[in-house]
Amino acid sequence: MFHKAASTLLRSQSIRSKVSQTPGVIGSVRNLNVHEHISMELFNENGIATPKGIVAFSAEEAEAGYKSLGNPDELVIKAQVLSGGRGLGTFKNGFKGGVHMINSATAASSYASQMLGQELVTKQNPKGIMCNRVYLMEKMDIQNEMYLSLLMDRASGGPVLVGSPRGGTSIEDVAESNPELIFKESIDIMEGLTKEACDRMANNLGLVSGSDAHQKAAQLMANLYAMFLKCDCTQIEINPLAETKDGDVVVCDAKVNFDDNAEFRNKEIHAKRDTTQEDPREVNASKYDLNYIGLDGSIGCMVNGAGLAMSTMDIIGLKGASPANFLDVGGGATEEQVTKAFEILNSDDNVKCILVNIFGGIMKCDIIAAGIIAAAQNIGLDKPLVVRLEGTNVAEGQALIAESGIKVVLADDLDDAAAKAVALV
Repeated sequence: MFHKAASTLLRSQSIRSKVSQTPGVIGSVRNLNVHEHISMELFNENGIATPKGIVAFSAEEAEAGYKSLGNPDELVIKAQVLSGGRGLGTFKNGFKGGVHMINSATAASSYASQMLGQELVTKQNPKGIMCNRVYLMEKMDIQNEMYLSLLMDRASGGPVLVGSPRGGTSIEDVAESNPELIFKESIDIMEGLTKEACDRMANNLGLVSGSDAHQKAAQLMANLYAMFLKCDCTQIEINPLAETKDGDVVVCDAKVNFDDNAEFRNKEIHAKRDTTQEDPREVNASKYDLNYIGLDGSIGCMVNGAGLAMSTMDIIGLKGASPANFLDVGGGATEEQVTKAFEILNSDDNVKCILVNIFGGIMKCDIIAAGIIAAAQNIGLDKPLVVRLEGTNVAEGQALIAESGIKVVLADDLDDAAAKAVALV
């Protein structure tokens, strides 16, 4: 039976992914996302079966890779981009599809040459995302495709194992059309994933109890949970999890995210982050521990607190414009961080006006004011600036701005600030 919690979980994961991803880039790296071939390597290191594969960064490497895999009758070649919908995408050079079957080393070279160095346009990334590597993977003789994932579930206060016997397709569509085919096992973090839970999920995936495939699937789930903990994963999504005609159970495609707050424990994994797949503004912001997500509007926002930032973005929308970003400087920002935030906003060609909305609690208004002044003096703010300050040290902050001589439009409240910013666009 499809529980409400599982439905909410799946929808929230999908929505969060869509909200955090701007056209052409992946979203915030609060949850590190790595390429498919890296995920496959980690699976193998943790006792989880996958098809054989090799990554290539050039057409020559793709040709050599095909030969190194034994010159099979067929292989799968996949564009390695951090985007969903690769198979239905189109490269900007006109080459269609980011996933293909190939039958020779020559074909591997030919297909790779048309993918590498090209931007792949997908439904998720309509502006295109650069492909700088391809993955050659063994073709499996699949008898059955299933879905399996491990996620963090707020409802149960811990990890949850989600599975379905209907894999190889959009799990959101399955949840909507056939909710009875979605199963979940909430995991007590102190007890861990039990053998009984693994056996139940293997049954729910449609595997025959007592069969080799059933036993292998249950063991795979146990290994998956061990990897989830060891690598500080926030999500492991396998689609499809395949049962072969030989009775093996293998991961054929997967997405794995990692908690970047645990980077100190898994530096080797985080060193494999591919910043070429990310918005350069977000990469730059992350160096200064700024919570930044690029959007496609015209009003640059700098706010303290995620809730206030979201409210600011909403009011900008109600006033008839769109935010150019989400930027939360947090409660403990330094003058240097504030200055860097302004540099990022000021260098964005899409930004026509900058709106600063600060409610000083932990974050003091005079610190924000000092950052504004430093930015204006050091980088030369050349865009209209609207500032709304309220809370701790607001008088000191306003006095600093007034005495600095920089050109600023002051606002009385958030509604007034949004209206003034929109009028300046």
